[in-house]
Amino acid sequence: MSKVHKTMSTKDFHDLPKFMQEISSHCRDHKKKYELYCSFHACPCCVTCIKDKHNKCQEIKMLSDVLMEVKSSASVQLFEKDLKDVKENLKEITKYLKSRLNTSKSQKTKAVEQIRYMREAVYDFLNKLEQEILDDLETKQSQLQSKMKSILQQLKSEANHISKLQIEFSKMTQYATELQMYVGLREIEKTTSQAAKYIEDLKSGGSLDEVNLELTISSELQSILKDVKSFGDIHINTSPFNLQVKAGRNDQAQYLVPTIHTIEQIKPSLLRQLTIPQYSKSISIHACSILPDGKYLFLNCSSGLSNMLLFSNDGMFMREVEEFSVISYDICFVSNDTVAVALGYQNQIALVDVEKNHIFDSMDLSHTCRSVASDGQMLVIGSDEKSSLVNLNDMSCTILEGVVADRVALFKGNIYSTIYGLNKVCCHKSTGEALWSFMHDDITRPQGLTLDKNGFVYVVSTNNNCVIAVSPDGKTCKTILSEADGMKSLYAIDINRETGIMIVSSKVGIIQGISDDSDDSDDNDDSKEESYQTVFVYTI
Repeated sequence: MSKVHKTMSTKDFHDLPKFMQEISSHCRDHKKKYELYCSFHACPCCVTCIKDKHNKCQEIKMLSDVLMEVKSSASVQLFEKDLKDVKENLKEITKYLKSRLNTSKSQKTKAVEQIRYMREAVYDFLNKLEQEILDDLETKQSQLQSKMKSILQQLKSEANHISKLQIEFSKMTQYATELQMYVGLREIEKTTSQAAKYIEDLKSGGSLDEVNLELTISSELQSILKDVKSFGDIHINTSPFNLQVKAGRNDQAQYLVPTIHTIEQIKPSLLRQLTIPQYSKSISIHACSILPDGKYLFLNCSSGLSNMLLFSNDGMFMREVEEFSVISYDICFVSNDTVAVALGYQNQIALVDVEKNHIFDSMDLSHTCRSVASDGQMLVIGSDEKSSLVNLNDMSCTILEGVVADRVALFKGNIYSTIYGLNKVCCHKSTGEALWSFMHDDITRPQGLTLDKNGFVYVVSTNNNCVIAVSPDGKTCKTILSEADGMKSLYAIDINRETGIMIVSSKVGIIQGISDDSDDSDDNDDSKEESYQTVFVYTI
């Protein structure tokens, strides 16, 4: 009976998992040996089990056939791979969370530095204001002292003159003749009249008015104690989990990050709305870019000048990166700390180091530079005449005569563009060969465009204030954001393909009644209205 049995040591048996040790070859209900297998319920059965519980099940097999060479079957290898993948996923997630702990610690350190910097800045500013008012106080008090000392000197001189006259008058009364007395009295009368007139002039001229030094503390400064309730706010901003993990089989663990397969599944979710106040005379964002560290870079164009402004991911202005003496139309992230800037009719591309705040290189083109895009390997520069493709490895340039673009994007070697005047979105190979073009009633005066990691094209339609998603094959589209979502005077858009974060820039908005027609000009100095720029942050 035991000739087909395989033996094992008791030690090895006890090394088996507990749930396996408890597995019996006999049915617990009927105490009979398992001989059959129900595929529908995926469980072994004895003969009585078939009659009691599985009499309607169709797929009953011999258990010996099911167990034949089970250890060498593909299922064992698949489950072994599943366990390995799950373990690697857990390891990667653990590593990711540990890195987030370090990131959180560094974010705290940075926040502390910002708080202390702001405190020092406020302290220095108040010291400056204090010194200015102390200097002003010293100046005004010195002026008053000088004026009063001058009057005192004059009074002292007059008093000495009168004292001398008193002494002379006493001698006159004792020794002078009647004639001398008569003439002397006339002189004394004349002198006293002049002294009285001098005193009257002092009174009427305001020289003897009571002058007091008074201090009035600035109402804005006093309001700090009343209106400022806190040093700031600490926010916890949540971004989608973007770590790529290995997927299990259909009946095992699924992808931790959902993948968008169809255009109907694109539903942007608003994370936050950034209001960027007018930090200078006017602000009008022509282009925007999400940097790898999550910061936002905006290209501001107004009054014939352009400058790049760096903001933190919570919308706080950090610094001006670079200023240009011409109107620039577009920017894009290239690699490391490098950003490319399209300098319009100067027919030039500037390469800017964002961290060092300076232009370290430039490229001259044979056409206007209205737009620029990069994938880290190539740089495409678009215009309404033709486009150029620059290989960043050897800086060689190829002219693409058939590619015209108001805005461009690069994705997996293909060039995507919008043509403002034709209401068209196009896709070309890097050689310039056309792949497809797309037009739709919802796309009018298209400007900014970008792509997500799945190849869907996102287009800003300026005339009807909406964002359109176009399928990767250029055959269908869907309006994903509109005026109902607060979209207004749209211009620029960008997507971080790693995190799925999308930013959309709404043009200048108005506080206290400036009309929307103000556009980029705000030369009316008599106006007390304040303009601002709104940036919407979504996850897709």
